[in-house]
Amino acid sequence: MPDNQSQNINSQTLVIDADDFAFETIEQHNGIATVVKFKVENPDVRLGDVLLILSGTDIHFHGFIGGIEGGYAIATDRTGSVLPASAH
Repeated sequence: MPDNQSQNINSQTLVIDADDFAFETIEQHNGIATVVKFKVENPDVRLGDVLLILSGTDIHFHGFIGGIEGGYAIATDRTGSVLPASAH
């Protein structure tokens, strides 16, 4: 049985300013991006980390990173996203 105490279960938060966030909309609902794909330039970003997109103190997107492949990550926020669904 695996020793859960020896596994790294910590996640980090990747904070990006909304004006600087370049993304592709993978899924949308009513014109709001709920699943986004974005370039990952930090090699320390891992699955389970949190993506937080801010405009000043306003949260535009807050979701878990659920996939990383080929230098791009996919994150999901199906309940609180206010990012427009167009690609940026």
